[in-house]
Amino acid sequence: MAYIVSVETANPPYCIDPQATIDFIEQLFGVHHDDISRLLKVVQNGEILNRHISAPIEWFQYDRSFQEKNDRYIEVAVELGIQAIRKCVDSIPKASLEHDAAFTFENIDAIFFVSSTGIATPTIDARIMNRLSFAANIKRIPIWGLGCAGGVAGISRAYEYCKAYPVANVLVLCIELCSLTFQRNDFSKSNLIGTSLFADGAACALIAGEQSVLLAEHKLVVPKQFSDKSNKRQYLEIVNVSSTFMKDSEDVMGWELKDNGLNVLFSKDIPTVIRNWLGPNIEKFLYNNMLSFNDITYFIAHPGGKKVLQAYRDSLNLQEHMTELSRSVLQDYGNMSSPTVLFVLERHMKTSTPSAGDKGLMLALGPGFSSEVLLFAY
Repeated sequence: MAYIVSVETANPPYCIDPQATIDFIEQLFGVHHDDISRLLKVVQNGEILNRHISAPIEWFQYDRSFQEKNDRYIEVAVELGIQAIRKCVDSIPKASLEHDAAFTFENIDAIFFVSSTGIATPTIDARIMNRLSFAANIKRIPIWGLGCAGGVAGISRAYEYCKAYPVANVLVLCIELCSLTFQRNDFSKSNLIGTSLFADGAACALIAGEQSVLLAEHKLVVPKQFSDKSNKRQYLEIVNVSSTFMKDSEDVMGWELKDNGLNVLFSKDIPTVIRNWLGPNIEKFLYNNMLSFNDITYFIAHPGGKKVLQAYRDSLNLQEHMTELSRSVLQDYGNMSSPTVLFVLERHMKTSTPSAGDKGLMLALGPGFSSEVLLFAY
């Protein structure tokens, strides 16, 4: 057993609106596509209102080497990671431990770092540890290459870690700087769609094992012990997790690593794949937990795009309101890959008013092709 105690997020300071995106795409792609007007309508219909990127938009109008983009990835990722971690740890009440001691970085036992949009060895979490006062013997578990599925996968692996070490407090840090993978001289429709969809962000979640000092003596009250309905701090019990892999599907989504860096691989058939494949997998997962779709109150899904959200509803027979939080995050931030589902989770934890016994699913899909699913309860 483990609990999601806190989720906090961070974004780089450069924000672009739909008109800036359209102007940028028309300038770079217009002479290479006779149907640019139709393609720009696809961008407009994506309903993304704002996105954050890791450099001023003018920075992307010039050729950048793989090294230059990756150097910026390291610089920005470290700063965003520090922001997200500080917000997550600072959100814990100061009287969380025995003798009213404050919860600090030294109380963290392990950190799972999730990313797929840059390369660093030592990894970003190690560089952050040189800036924050983590204990020297903290466990570091970097996870690379899961793309959009990485957020749910990271929390799932932290849950499994807490099952093995029930006293543990674990951070899951997801950072993706998708804008830095932009290829200025790639005029494919996949790159055009990616340019209109992907964005940058970071998210940090704190997972506590059932014997964590955070939960001891009710210093942090877990959901089933809520008595004061005005208490907005809600802690989610992770009930079970599941990973499912689709064979021979490497060409559905991912990166192609070339001399100029990471090049997006993005199949137009993703919504169709979701409709045909996802439903039976989720149904089996719920059945194995003695549940059905009728038992699920909340659906925390990675919003891969407008069509992906519709494919979720079609495949799982969901009412539209079940994907409303995911849709609102997509509108406000775009698709940030792995952190995006944690942005949805943060919004859920800060705005929902659950009842004891309510259950929910977290879901994200990623390269492989694969799904990561997490069942939670209040």
